[in-house]
Amino acid sequence: MNFDSASSQDEAHRRGIRLNAPQFLMQTLQVVFVGLTLGTERTVLPTLSADFGVTKGAFLWLASFVIAFGFVKGLVNFAAGAMADRIGRKRVLLLGWLAALPIPFLLLYAQNWGWVVIANVFLGISQGLAWSVTVISMVDLARTDQRGLAVGINEFGGYAAMGVAGLATGILAATYGPRVALFGFSLGVILLAALTTLWFVRETRGFAHAESRAHREGRHDGPKARIPQTRTEEPGAWEIFLLVSFRHPTLRALSQAGVTNKVADTLVWILFPLYLHQRGLGLVGIGWVTGVYAAVWGASQLWSGPLSDRIGRKWLIAWGLWLVALGVLGVLLLDGLALWLASAVVMGIGMAMLYPNIIAAVNDISDPRWRGASLGAYRYWRDTGYAIGGLILGGVAQLTDHVTPAFWVTLVLLLLSGAWVAFGSVETHPRINPAATPNDVL
Repeated sequence: MNFDSASSQDEAHRRGIRLNAPQFLMQTLQVVFVGLTLGTERTVLPTLSADFGVTKGAFLWLASFVIAFGFVKGLVNFAAGAMADRIGRKRVLLLGWLAALPIPFLLLYAQNWGWVVIANVFLGISQGLAWSVTVISMVDLARTDQRGLAVGINEFGGYAAMGVAGLATGILAATYGPRVALFGFSLGVILLAALTTLWFVRETRGFAHAESRAHREGRHDGPKARIPQTRTEEPGAWEIFLLVSFRHPTLRALSQAGVTNKVADTLVWILFPLYLHQRGLGLVGIGWVTGVYAAVWGASQLWSGPLSDRIGRKWLIAWGLWLVALGVLGVLLLDGLALWLASAVVMGIGMAMLYPNIIAAVNDISDPRWRGASLGAYRYWRDTGYAIGGLILGGVAQLTDHVTPAFWVTLVLLLLSGAWVAFGSVETHPRINPAATPNDVL
């Protein structure tokens, strides 16, 4: 491609949230649909497990629906990032919504807990495809100095919607019955999401290509990012996976933090409803606690993402992990709906401090050409954290025949993970910690 042709394409793909507001808003709407789909299962299913044949104390079997979700979503995250780089973002998003279509019917006609596990396999495929590409697309459209804001808005839309759906399905289940409520709510969301993707979403891969050309040709304005030097000129998905998972110290620290935050979220998803139900809360009360947690998590990312654009990512991530640990401790030591809601707020703020900023940090030090694969590798580890969390926490609860020890295990993991980020990684924001040379050498 000659320089004039490249320049004309770059002009057609100028980055900036305001410049690309219609598509940025459309991607935000898509992630709202993603959050609504996920939120349908957060309140109702764990408390109804006995109706599907899960016996009391069978915590690993109860956790199996989250374990299946985590393993599948993690693998699909990795594939989705590489697919988005190859075939485009919009096609992957549409595939995600098509994969979600069996979920409402499986939940409506479920004969036993195995049907719920199968439904969550489809949920993992859908979430891995759809949520991955909304993040990638919104980063494509944003300027470098808006990266934290873009991810914050994305995660706000998803997790605020998840909180709304958790509360809404709890209320609808109490009124119309759980199966009908889950079926009607989820099917409506999935169909609307698929149709809006087909009609209104536009491809954003060209923005990433234009940004990468600007880096390679020295036309990128602003500080140089600490992009690791890959071992080949055009690295494949496996090379990027190894880089993100093991070879690069900061990316490795960010990946383990992603795993740990999902272990904590698994605690909320599986064991919070059981713990609070044992303490006397009904479905609506549990819906308020889990809904407030998710809504605060989502809403707080509107300030935590932009804050990282100003002060950096690293310490917000570390302190976020420690704050989630404090919230878990509060749920254990305090009693009553008001105090549990306060603990949920603390956990939500902590999640907001770490969640979008890990993604922003991974993007900071990823070449735009392999942004999808890099983010897919991180999201593989992060969402496999659901499966790891289900196995660890379900196993601990199974061995002890009580849910409380799983809370203490989660608390310790959060404290250690925060220490790893604090002392085992460097700041990634290119303005705060720019590269001394064009590339960092491994």
